[in-house]
Amino acid sequence: MLLLGCIKEVTDYELAISLPNGLSGFVPVTQISDAYSKLLTKQVAQGELLEELNSLPDVFSPGTLVRCIVTSIEKSDNGHRSVKLSIDPKKVNKGLNSAALAAGMLLSGSVLSVEDHGYLIDIGVTGTHAFLPLQKAKNYIKAVKKGLDLKIGQNLNCLIVEVKNEGRVVCLSIDRSEVAASIATERQNWALSNLLPGLVVKARVQKVASHGMKLTFLSYFTGIVDFMHMDPEKSMSYSPDQVVKACVLSVHPTSRAVRLTLRPPFLHPGGAPRQLPGQRLGAVLGEASVKAFYKQFGAVFELDDGTLAFARLKHLSKTRKSFKPGAFKEGSKHKCRIIDYSLMDEMCIVSLKHQIIEARFLQYQDIHTGDVVQGKVLSLKPIGMQVKVADGIRGLVPSIHLSDVILKQPEKKYNIGDEVKCRVLECNPGGKKLILTLKKSLIQSKLPVLSNYEDAKPGLITHGFVVCAREFGCIVKFYNDVKGLVPKNELGSEPVSNPDKVFYEGQVLKVMVLKCEPQQERLLLSFRLSSKPGSEDKWKCTPKEKQEAKYQIGEIVDVKILKKKDNGLEVSILEDEDNVVAWIPMLHLSDFVATSKLLWQGLQEGDLLPRVMYLSDKGEHIILSRKSAVISAVQEGQVVRSFSEIQPGMLLTGYVRNVMPFGVFVEFPFGVTGLAPKVSMSDKFVTDTKDHFVVGQTVIAKVMSIDEEKQRVLLNLKMSECSSGNSAAESFALLNQYFRELKEIRDLLRRGEPSTCELMPGKRVHLVVQDVREDGSALFSDSSATGLTVTATRYHLGDKSVAPGERRKALVLHVDVLTSEVYVSLREELLKQRPKRVSMRSVFGFVCFSL
Repeated sequence: MLLLGCIKEVTDYELAISLPNGLSGFVPVTQISDAYSKLLTKQVAQGELLEELNSLPDVFSPGTLVRCIVTSIEKSDNGHRSVKLSIDPKKVNKGLNSAALAAGMLLSGSVLSVEDHGYLIDIGVTGTHAFLPLQKAKNYIKAVKKGLDLKIGQNLNCLIVEVKNEGRVVCLSIDRSEVAASIATERQNWALSNLLPGLVVKARVQKVASHGMKLTFLSYFTGIVDFMHMDPEKSMSYSPDQVVKACVLSVHPTSRAVRLTLRPPFLHPGGAPRQLPGQRLGAVLGEASVKAFYKQFGAVFELDDGTLAFARLKHLSKTRKSFKPGAFKEGSKHKCRIIDYSLMDEMCIVSLKHQIIEARFLQYQDIHTGDVVQGKVLSLKPIGMQVKVADGIRGLVPSIHLSDVILKQPEKKYNIGDEVKCRVLECNPGGKKLILTLKKSLIQSKLPVLSNYEDAKPGLITHGFVVCAREFGCIVKFYNDVKGLVPKNELGSEPVSNPDKVFYEGQVLKVMVLKCEPQQERLLLSFRLSSKPGSEDKWKCTPKEKQEAKYQIGEIVDVKILKKKDNGLEVSILEDEDNVVAWIPMLHLSDFVATSKLLWQGLQEGDLLPRVMYLSDKGEHIILSRKSAVISAVQEGQVVRSFSEIQPGMLLTGYVRNVMPFGVFVEFPFGVTGLAPKVSMSDKFVTDTKDHFVVGQTVIAKVMSIDEEKQRVLLNLKMSECSSGNSAAESFALLNQYFRELKEIRDLLRRGEPSTCELMPGKRVHLVVQDVREDGSALFSDSSATGLTVTATRYHLGDKSVAPGERRKALVLHVDVLTSEVYVSLREELLKQRPKRVSMRSVFGFVCFSL
C-alpha cells in the first residue's frame, strides 16, 4: 500500500512517520535508498566513519512530506501494531517503467551521487538514468538546505522536465515554484498500477455524505475523502459536480481504493502541514465542544482556540459498556486531554478517559531527572529490568540499580507485573531513553539532585553511586551521566591502599564536591565530608606530609615490617627520626608474581628489609617497591619522568597495572602509564589476555606511538621487539635473581615451617598411608610432614596397591608452600633413579651455554 506521510521524528536509526487518520509508522535506516544502504554496508565493513555518509538527522527534517510503501505490519504482545515503511524509490515507484515516464510527472527520487554540474538521482525505474542539473536545484538548496549541497540518500520530490531516448534519460527539477505548480493530468497517462500519493489533481464531487464524499479525477479514477480531510472552512458547502483541487493520500493496490485530501497545505506539492505548538501537547481542556459524532469512528471536537480535535471511540469512555452515544450530541461539552497530534490530519488527538486526563506522565518530555515514579515490571534480562511507567513510556533499570546491593538472582525478588517505586536517573525525550534506579538510598534521599556540572558548587553534599574503583581512587556517578573522581587521598579519614577491596560498583555513598570545571566536565569529589573545599589550608602540607616530601622517587631506604596485611606490608623507614610509615604492596616484593606471594608468606612482623625503593606517594602512604628490575631502571636513568620525555622506540621497565580483554595497561616509575593492545602483547596469537600477563608482573615495554593531545601511549610487549640485543646476559641476570630470591624464601620459611623446607623435590621419604580416595589417589602422613597435605595421584601410585596404615617409600615431586601441599610418587622407575646434585654454578653455566 502506498501512502503519503510526514516525518514526525528523526533518530540515527529510523524515521518516525505520521500517516493519515491518526496512524503512524517508521522507516528503518536500511529502507532509505540503495545508495544509502551501500554506504552503510561499506562503513560497517571498514569499521570507520565514511565522510560521504551522513546521519539521518543531517539528511531529513521533521515536517517533510514523503511517499512511503508499507513493507510489513507486526503485532506486539500487548496488541499494538507496528507499521514498517520504506521510502526507497525502487519500491515506491515500482509501478513505473521507462515507457510510462512523461514530462510534468511528479515522483519521488533519492540522491545517488554528486557530480560537477548536478546530481544523479535514483527514481527507481529500471533502465532510466535521471539527472538533476545544478540550476534546477539551486532554488531548493538555498531555501531548504541553507546553501549546503544535497546529500546521498536525500529524498526529493522531483518533477520530470524532459524525457529523452524513449525514457532512458530524464531531466529533473526540484525548483520549489515549479514543483508547487505541478498538477497531474490525463496526458501523463497515469494508471492505477502506477498512481502515486502526493499527486495534486483536479477532481469532481460525485457524492456528499456525513462522513465524507466521493470524487472522480483523471477521467476514470474514483476516490474517497473522509470527514477528517475535508477543508474545515468549506466542509458544509460541498455539492455534487463541484470541481475541487485534491491531493492523493493513499493507493491500495488490491482493493484499488484511492483516498484523497482537500486540506489546503497538501494542495501545493512540496508544502508542509501545520505543526502543533509544543506546549499544547498534554494540555487538559475543561470544555471541548462536540462538532460531530460518527458512531463507527469517534467524535470531532472544537477546542478553546477554535482548532479541531478527534477522539477515537475507545477514548470516549473508560469501557465499551460504559459508553453512551447520547452524551455526544453536537454542542455538548466535555473535559479532555490532548494526547497526540496527527500531522497528516492537522488535527489534535484527544482522550476523555479519566485515567489519562489525571495521568502524571503522558510523554517522555513530562518526566524530569530526579522524579520518583511508579512503574510495573515488564521483563527481567541480564542487562536489567524493563519497567512500564505509563502508556508508551518505558524505562530501564540497569542490573546494578536493582537494589542497594548487587542481586545475583533478581528473579527471586521481582516478578513480572510487580509494582515498583523508581527514581529517574536520566531521561532523553528525543531518543526515548529513560534510565531508572530501584536503590532505596537514592529514592529516599533528601539531598540535592546533581544533574549538571553547573550545579556542582564546592561544598555541595549529595548522594552518588560508585561505577569504578581502581588504584587511583573511585569514579562516582550522579544523575544525567554527571560523574566525578574521588582521588585516593579523599577516600576516607584512614588510608585506603586498595580501593577495589573497599568499594564496589553500584555502592551508594555521600560525597562532597571539592572542585568543578563545568566546561571541561571535570569534577573533583571527596568521601571525607569534613573536608573544607576551596580553602587554601586544604592544599597545605601537614607536618607528616612535609617529612614524606623529603623522599624522592628512586631513593633507596631500609625498612622494618610493622604489620602484615592481606595485600602487602606496612613498614617504617629506618634511620628516620619521624618514623614515617610506608606501604609495600605484595606484588612489589619481587619482579616475579609467584615469588612475591612466597616472600609475603615467609616474612614476619619485625623483619628488616634492606634496599627498598621509594616509588610514589599516592594517597596518604608512601609506596615502596622491591622489584629489582624497576630499581635498576631508575638508578640507571632508563626512565621517563613525564609524558613530554617519552619518545617512540624507547625500552622502558614497568609493571602490569591492569589486564583487560582488549590489552594490558603498564605503569612506569614516576606515574606514566601506557596501553599494550592485544595485537602487540605477544609474538604468539593472543586469545585471552589473562593467559599471557597478570597484574603486578614486571615487564619491559617498547613505546610504539604517543598521542600528545589525549596523553596516551601505545606499547609493544612482544619479546622479539623488547630485547636490548644481549638476550643471554638478560636471561642470566633474571635467573640469578630468581634463584637468589628462592634461597631467601627457603631461609625465611625454615624459621616457621621447617617441615616445608625439608621436603625438597627429589628427596626420598617414608610415609604412612592415611586414606585412599575414590579417584584412586592416596593421602599420606608422617612426622616430617606435619601440617602438610601429602598426595600421590593414581598414576604416581604405579601398579602398587596401598591400604591405610601401610608405610611406603616415596619421592617428593613438588612442594606448594602457599597451600601447604606436597605431591609425591611411588613409581619404581622414579625411585630407582640416582639423585644428582646440581650446583647453582652448573645451572648458570648450562643456561649460558644453551643461550
